[in-house]
Amino acid sequence: MKPDGFLIAIAAAVALAFAAPTIGASDGQLAMGMVTNLGVALVFFLHGAAVSPASMRSAATNWRLHALVQACTFALFPLIGLGVWHALEGVLGPELRLGFFFLCVTSSTISSSVAMTALARGNVAAAIFNATLSGLLGMVLTPLLLALVVAGGAQVTPVASQIGGIFARLLLPFVLGQLCRGFIGSALDRHKAIVGKADRAVIVLIVYVAFCDAALAGLWGRDHALAILFMTVLCSALLAVALIVTTLASRAMGLSTEDEIAAVFCGSKKSLANGAPIGKVIFGASPALGLILIPLLLYHQIQLVVCAVLARRYCARR
Repeated sequence: MKPDGFLIAIAAAVALAFAAPTIGASDGQLAMGMVTNLGVALVFFLHGAAVSPASMRSAATNWRLHALVQACTFALFPLIGLGVWHALEGVLGPELRLGFFFLCVTSSTISSSVAMTALARGNVAAAIFNATLSGLLGMVLTPLLLALVVAGGAQVTPVASQIGGIFARLLLPFVLGQLCRGFIGSALDRHKAIVGKADRAVIVLIVYVAFCDAALAGLWGRDHALAILFMTVLCSALLAVALIVTTLASRAMGLSTEDEIAAVFCGSKKSLANGAPIGKVIFGASPALGLILIPLLLYHQIQLVVCAVLARRYCARR
């Protein structure tokens, strides 16, 4: 497999944050907190302009598939996360446990879900619909679900303020993008890589600023290496459960192979592109954000590798 430039950029951002944390701090001289907020708004504006309403309408009638995907994303995952939150108290620190629960309540990813579904020859239109719907639902459901455990985690703003902030910083730019699609949609369709590159650049920036804040606050200790290794195993087990459940549920419901593929890849994935900006809104400039994002970063890398192999296996069988 080719080296992933995005993952290399994240690793470089983390290394730079540890080497010189004062440069990228949220409230530093470069005002990186404001820069990341503007970058997030730009990305969601481009996403809104890139999504075709016609393709969304054509896939909206496949309600059984949509119900399965959204139930996995916002019911199965949070239940697992809630169990881990309580079961591992005293085993993992509150920031990492909160990060794992945050991973579980984050929406599904768009780009890689659609790409994997296309590679496996599944229902691409349904994948686009579900991934986009998941992202929109996550703007409300993620902070609401997070309130179940937030009393034991990092300090955050009240839920109503979180949802208001998400709507203002994420949903409003998305809606504006939809309104502007008639003017810039064709250009974005010709240059789809623009949205992907903007996504990745903003995520790297969010990770860099979060790790700078965490390093300045002295949140990293020697015991975190073992905790992160344990979290890697935990994230791998979570992905395995999600893949098994979505596959068995699809077959029990009698879905077609194309729909099963869409359900497996949309229902098992978690979005770093949506999760990192929402985490930035919810946790603000909290130095704990660097630790809270660790499970989502790990899960993102694991799901890319595992789902790429799975997509090729689906393709070879058809």
